[in-house]
Amino acid sequence: MNFSLIESHIAWRYLFSKKGHNAINIVSGISAAAVVVVTAAMICVLSVMNGFGSLVEHMFSEFDPPLLVVPAEGQTLRTDTAPVVSLYAREDIEAISMQLEQTALTRYKDHQLPARVLGVDTLFEATAHMSNIITDGFFSVWDGAFDRAVLGQGLAAQLGMNAHFTGALHLYAPQRTGRINMLRPDKSLQHEHAFIAGTFAVNQIEYDDQLLLVSLPLAQRLFEYDEYTATALRITPKKGQKTDKVQAEIAKVLGPGYKVLNRYEQQADFFRILRIEKWLTILLLVFILLIASFNIIGSLSMLIIDKREDIRILSDLGADEQTIRRIFLIEGWFISALGTLLGIVIGVLVCLGQQHFGWLKLGTGSEYIISVYPVQVQIADILLVAVVVLALGFVAAWYPSRKIKVEN
Repeated sequence: MNFSLIESHIAWRYLFSKKGHNAINIVSGISAAAVVVVTAAMICVLSVMNGFGSLVEHMFSEFDPPLLVVPAEGQTLRTDTAPVVSLYAREDIEAISMQLEQTALTRYKDHQLPARVLGVDTLFEATAHMSNIITDGFFSVWDGAFDRAVLGQGLAAQLGMNAHFTGALHLYAPQRTGRINMLRPDKSLQHEHAFIAGTFAVNQIEYDDQLLLVSLPLAQRLFEYDEYTATALRITPKKGQKTDKVQAEIAKVLGPGYKVLNRYEQQADFFRILRIEKWLTILLLVFILLIASFNIIGSLSMLIIDKREDIRILSDLGADEQTIRRIFLIEGWFISALGTLLGIVIGVLVCLGQQHFGWLKLGTGSEYIISVYPVQVQIADILLVAVVVLALGFVAAWYPSRKIKVEN
């Protein structure tokens, strides 16, 4: 559909011209204001969701490695196979760290809890930023004389211990080999112990309340695995290397028996829920915008009735029915376009103000990760909002304009 400059000029004049009834001006103003408010709200809400998503992504990135190699089937993988051994010679990889993770019973004095025990080797810190998430004590799983453990902050609290306690943390796991002694069931458990070195917090329950880190040899003894068995390989690409490219090349080398996961894939469920929440929010705001669009339909219908004499004059001057319809279609669309533009500007300014001044507070205290609402404005969201609002505005203007009939 082509809009001529003359049609656009007439539509622009009609938009700001004096109407026969003041109610038309009021309804038009309300229509534009509704579009402004909804557009600004969409920008702000999506930016807040982006902010929370980036915050959680950053928290995960402190612990999760850039790439994680796991077996496609089963729980463990061998690190002495040719494909895995070849990874250590690659020039695009900075560090490869073995980890062994399984569930065990933890006991400290009278407190007992099941927990996920993660055995890590000496290269673990090259794949995680533990110094950024240690909340008490220090990171160490072996001090040269004793096995050490680093616990999630919530797990340590439930066990009634902290980094300054000297008592041993006992770990128990069922024996994978051998027969169960019904007379002495305690003899059917593997037992190891370690001394707490520190606590950490990722601010996610599955880490803080359920996970503890020990040395890889301790985990291999506890779960009865040899030194070449792991549940995953943590990989950090060298600086300057694109993670997705390294991921694809490693997957090609290892073959179908392994999965190579980036940080998003390691937390696939969480990010899937976040995307669903974002789209549900968009749909809710679009529904509100759809209701607001009825104002555009109403104001344009009233304007068409008010301009019946002008329509007759335009027809007498040679304008056909399609031209007149386009004039009023453009005018209705101008209402949406102006509301969209102003709404985007207001929404972006509010988000930038929140970033710099922190107007909206979450609260203060240790239970809050941050004190203000995080926001992150993304160009893609602005374009999405603009397209959705303008499309709905076009439909809202098209409906009444197509009802125009020119009497010959």
